[in-house]
Order: sequence, then C-alpha cells, then structure tokens
Amino acid sequence: METIILVVHLIIAIALVGVVLMQRSEGGALGMGGSGGGVGGGFMSGRAAADVLTRTTAILAACFIATSIILGVLAGSGRESGSILDQAPPVSSTPSAPSATPTVPQPTTPEPQN
Repeated sequence: METIILVVHLIIAIALVGVVLMQRSEGGALGMGGSGGGVGGGFMSGRAAADVLTRTTAILAACFIATSIILGVLAGSGRESGSILDQAPPVSSTPSAPSATPTVPQPTTPEPQN
C-alpha cells in the first residue's frame, strides 16, 4: 500500500514540475501563450491555456499535499507510541545508603621552616 502511494506521489511531483514549467512567465520568456501558434489564434487562446494550467497546478498541488499527509501517517503508524521516559530505569522509593562512609581528608599542618 505504501509503495503504491509513494509511486503515485512521485508521478504527481513530476507532473507538477512539468505543469509549472509550462506556465507562461510574466515576461513571456518561454514563448507559451500569446496567439497560440501565430495563425488564427490556435486551439486555445492564451487566457484559456493559462486558466487550464492554473487549475491543473492547483489540483496537482492538492493531490501532492494529500499524498504527503497519507505517507506521513503510514510511516508513523508502524511505531509504538511511547515516551523515552517509559524506558528509564525504575527509581526506588528509598534512597540507597552508601556501602561505606566516605573518608574525609584531614587537614595537615605545615612543617615549620628552619
């Protein structure tokens, strides 16, 4: 199931990149749109082509987001829910006494200088 959604996700991503690259830029540097080929206006006018590409981009973007969310949910569903605090060693209710009393170093008196 996850593999199928991942393949669909990749196809949508490639299609989204292609549709975005086909859109006419503000300066018309890609040469798309305009009169539709120069003779008689072509199959679609520039505005109709822009509307179709804009709508297609929006649909592909929505599908891309949906498949991203689905893949995220599927990736997290196989894990155990828990906290790192659940893995901590148990804390005893009574503090353990040290095995031996620590020795405190006694101060030494300086030897007199001659």
